[in-house]
Amino acid sequence: EVTDLHRPYVDELTRPNPDDPTGQSTMRRVPEVLDCWFESGSMPFAQVHYPFENKDWFEHHYPGDFIVEYIGQTRGWFYTMHVLATALFDRPAFRNCLSHGILQGADGRKMSKSLRNYPDVYEVFDSYGSDAMRWMLMSSPVLRGGDMPVTEVAIRDSVRQVLLPAWNVWYFFSLYANAAGHEARLRTDSTHLLDRYILAKTSELVSDTTRQLDEYDISGAAASVRAYLDALTNWYVRRSRDRFWAGDADAFDTLATVLETLCRVMAPLAPLTAEEIWRGLTGERSVHLTDWPDAGAFPADHELVASMDAIREVASAALSLRKARALRVRLPLARLTVATPAADALRPFADLLADEVNVKDVRLSADLAAYSQQILTVVPRALGPRLGKQVQLVIKAVKAGDWQLVDGAPVAAGVTLREGEYELKLVAADAENSAPLPAGRGVVLLDTEVTPELAAEGLARDLIRVVQQARRDAGLDVSDRIALRVAAPPAVAAAVEVHRDFVAAETLATSLSLDEAAIGFSGEVGDGETVTVAVTRAV
Repeated sequence: EVTDLHRPYVDELTRPNPDDPTGQSTMRRVPEVLDCWFESGSMPFAQVHYPFENKDWFEHHYPGDFIVEYIGQTRGWFYTMHVLATALFDRPAFRNCLSHGILQGADGRKMSKSLRNYPDVYEVFDSYGSDAMRWMLMSSPVLRGGDMPVTEVAIRDSVRQVLLPAWNVWYFFSLYANAAGHEARLRTDSTHLLDRYILAKTSELVSDTTRQLDEYDISGAAASVRAYLDALTNWYVRRSRDRFWAGDADAFDTLATVLETLCRVMAPLAPLTAEEIWRGLTGERSVHLTDWPDAGAFPADHELVASMDAIREVASAALSLRKARALRVRLPLARLTVATPAADALRPFADLLADEVNVKDVRLSADLAAYSQQILTVVPRALGPRLGKQVQLVIKAVKAGDWQLVDGAPVAAGVTLREGEYELKLVAADAENSAPLPAGRGVVLLDTEVTPELAAEGLARDLIRVVQQARRDAGLDVSDRIALRVAAPPAVAAAVEVHRDFVAAETLATSLSLDEAAIGFSGEVGDGETVTVAVTRAV
């Protein structure tokens, strides 16, 4: 009886050869032992029984286009495949390698069936859908070799940041197109500024994701889709609401066109969501049976995309200032000043920016020095090994302000600083009411003084929001005209009187009356004042 199957005990084990009909041959352990990974390394040719069979198939399919496994296989499977391929065929075993990191449980340890330190897959599918899990993995750093914990929060974020925005665009389009009775056509010839922007942005999306997926950069492609969705939902659709409300055919056709293309781009990354939207939009069989989109089918306009994206950055910075000062977006402000070297390129979009940030005036200036200053800080631990004692001279010059930018790099005490040896920040002169643009591209300055006239208009805009919610609660169609009655405190009532025509136009009210006895939907306006609105379908 053998109780230890290691050498030398296993050397003495023998057994009759079951494949010998005479029963005379005996099976013994082969004395030469090779690393078992070499058996795995023979997979490319052993799987087709080459060279004994399938020679022609093997010659036309080897080496493989790509291989994928976790990073630990670098010294295991990847290595032995290359060793055997080099020894036998004098060529690599594969053309591309995708080496992913390790998935961890919520406790930071490697995922383990025995530990059960990960969300139940079927519960995740039931709660969020399989696309949420797929997107979370596809977009994560694990596909670039990093380790990553799998948590329900990350899966939920996939729904919130990607799947819901995509679905909401489709819902918005179908709602307004059906209300307008418009049957959209796929076309790219609209001359409207926002249409031209999103069409050119779609061209860049297709071009970028095509390159990224060809390079097996799956997480990069996912990042491109997410950034595009932000532009589509939080800029194009939101800035175009009035056009959809009015039944603008160019807006409907453009949105249908870019949404159809977005579904084809998303199909490998979120196959079920893309399929549902695409089939509803086109009425055809399956997005997975269509061709990959062609970037050349869309008008390219890189300058327009760059300028509009810069306007979006400015708007984001200005809105962050509003939020920091607790100034709601519906409250108009007097002025926004933008100081940036790209001022001239942004000038054609000043009205669009004013409407987005809700200011009466936008001023663009290329004079950065009038609104900000650049602060240079040396990183001694990075600069010291290169300069030695001379680093003190550089530090002294920087502290004295004796430095300048030459070809984009700071020069102090005759030394040109390299990337990583310094930090260069743009600091606004009025820090309280200013915010920097990303990558030091400029600053924005917001006039936060609220006059009585601005406050009154803000109250009117707040009331419009309350009425729109009342319309939804009443089950009214987006195109229904209404009779509107409002019960409001004196200050709000006065604001409504001043802006009566504006409120009526925005809410599709054929009549508007101030009635303290109005009973209906209640909401807050201004700084917590309560108003009640009664809405009925106009006869």
